[in-house]
Amino acid sequence: MDTPDTDTPTADRLTPVSRRFVLHWGEMGSRWGVNRTVAQIHALLFLSGRPMHAEEIADILVVARSNVSNSLKELLNYNLVRVVHLLGERRDHYDTSKDVWELFRTVTRERKAREFDPTVAVLKDCVADAAFAQEDRDAQTRIRETLALMTTMSAWGEEMLRLEPATLMKVMKLGSRIQKLLRDGENK
Repeated sequence: MDTPDTDTPTADRLTPVSRRFVLHWGEMGSRWGVNRTVAQIHALLFLSGRPMHAEEIADILVVARSNVSNSLKELLNYNLVRVVHLLGERRDHYDTSKDVWELFRTVTRERKAREFDPTVAVLKDCVADAAFAQEDRDAQTRIRETLALMTTMSAWGEEMLRLEPATLMKVMKLGSRIQKLLRDGENK
């Protein structure tokens, strides 16, 4: 990534590859339910490898300063950026982890807390409700099975997030070999 240069036109501070990455990350963010600018800011901070202040971010991405402020608040709420204070600077600067595994873990934990855990809580409440016994038997079975699946996935996910990155990568690379091993064990 190019270093900041106040004489350089703002959008040209990104190399073609960095620009492509940032734009694509923004598109992917919108598909994941995150505002495009939020995702672009995160991508910019990730690639730059250094803290940036909001005005610089707005200049580089050619977006409104107010949009940058709102997007940074969202990133702070997701624990994907942190405020950094630099000596001699009065403005807040924002930084993100350079460790892709740390980012993966943060995104996974935050999405689980916002999307997955509330569903598990509602399912538990449904099963615990006295009126649950009056539900159709098939509906009861489906709710219990859904709760069991989600509870198991939650526990498995937590275990995976505790693994060291190298170990997690090995587990992920096992892929179909685990399935084959399990099938072979059933056929004996």
